[in-house]
Amino acid sequence: MPTLTRRAFAASLVTVAAAPRLVARQAIVRPAAATELAWLSLADAAALVRSRKVSPVELTAACLDRIATYDPKLNAFITVTREAALAQAKVLETEAVAGRFRGPLHGVPVALKDNIDTAGVRTTAASAVFDDRVPKEDAEVVRRLTAAGAVMLGKLNLHEFANGGTSATSYYGPVRNPWALDRNPGGSSGGSAAAVAAALCYGALGTDTGGSIRTPSSYCGIVGLKPTYGLVSIRGIVPLVLSLDHCGPMTRTVGDAALMLQALAGYDRLDIASVEHAAEDYVSAARQSVKGLRVGVARVPFFDHLDTDVARAVDAALTTIATLTGTSPREVVLPSAAPGSLGAEMYAYHEPLFTRMAQRYQIPTRRNLNGDRDARAADYIRGHWTVELIRRTIDDSFADVDLVVLPTRRRTPRTVDAALQREEKDVPRNPELENTGHFNVYGIPAISVPCGFTTAGLPVGLMIAGPRFSEGRVLALARAYEAATDWHTRRPALSPDTPVPPLKRTESDDRD
Repeated sequence: MPTLTRRAFAASLVTVAAAPRLVARQAIVRPAAATELAWLSLADAAALVRSRKVSPVELTAACLDRIATYDPKLNAFITVTREAALAQAKVLETEAVAGRFRGPLHGVPVALKDNIDTAGVRTTAASAVFDDRVPKEDAEVVRRLTAAGAVMLGKLNLHEFANGGTSATSYYGPVRNPWALDRNPGGSSGGSAAAVAAALCYGALGTDTGGSIRTPSSYCGIVGLKPTYGLVSIRGIVPLVLSLDHCGPMTRTVGDAALMLQALAGYDRLDIASVEHAAEDYVSAARQSVKGLRVGVARVPFFDHLDTDVARAVDAALTTIATLTGTSPREVVLPSAAPGSLGAEMYAYHEPLFTRMAQRYQIPTRRNLNGDRDARAADYIRGHWTVELIRRTIDDSFADVDLVVLPTRRRTPRTVDAALQREEKDVPRNPELENTGHFNVYGIPAISVPCGFTTAGLPVGLMIAGPRFSEGRVLALARAYEAATDWHTRRPALSPDTPVPPLKRTESDDRD
């Protein structure tokens, strides 16, 4: 049977509209292969559930089938809540048949990074330290997704305690990139990105302290949004550096990210990072015209030392964006984002655990915590002051532009073997090659969208960012660019017979 595009498959379901109304839990004839069902966008899946053309149980079963087939190759999940997900889907199906819909995600399966607390389901942060930790309460973001009607498929693998950018260092083994199984998927939300890219779920939650949503989104060819600091609650999420931690959606389309953000955003008075902000309609905002938008290009230092393939893809994206906006890109300079030592925040959370069970941490994480245990209070306070001042003044950088555009990452991902070698040997990273971390210090919204592929077939990401609480504008330009290109429609060439490269620990990769 010829392969359908997601758009063609969604259109084919329109013919089912005349079918008789369903009764609760009655079997539904699948209109196409389960594989194509899993590749629907989140928004299309939600719309089909609402029109009762597709059942939440069908969507959930399609994802679970793909998880069973492909996750042994990707290692994206730590815990799959199969029976609970199917039971939840049946309840949501009954409600849908009765015309009762909880919210915009009703009946759509999603998955959660495993540093996000789930009541009654273990939350490990990919560490032996938490291998038997079962929270009693859901994180606020989980509560909001549940209220919106989402089905929870399980918990996703990550770089241990979100303390790294490859997702290779994990008690549960490294995550692999679905576009090339020998490559890392980025981190720390590598399991989230791999699962979305391989259609194991329709969307996922990630966390981002220095790029942990946007880096894996770039490396895996999906969309990842880091919202304004404090817009989405981080209460009930295992912290890395609380002053820089963000939570946001990871999806296959920009519209899906807007839909998830709609459910996630909102003030949480019990979250000390939460900020009060008037409710917005992000789904509508993402559809607004981008004509006349003033786009800035921050070349220094964000375009330094680009891989040739990355430079080519980003230059082409800038040309497309200029056509879409009708304006020429303007050179802008963003402030230095060197906050000093905030590592004391990381150690503050881990101190009681690290004191009792240091040996249960992976070696790279243990090394990082040892480096922060003697942090000076005065250094930390000065670093915190710097962050506060930058966030108070960052909007000044957008006086002459509405948004800025830059490469999400300057280089493409190294192999899993090389990542493990470097992390275990503590090979220092070159900070000049980091584009994402600045925006955690700024605390402003930033999204990564697919903008091309390398000659080796690896995805390249484009980052779009704007001033505080400009999510609607960021989403609008990202969506317009997505609609003008086809990068987001491509699928990794995974098959049940794709071999998993063995870990040899002998490769080297000195690119960064």
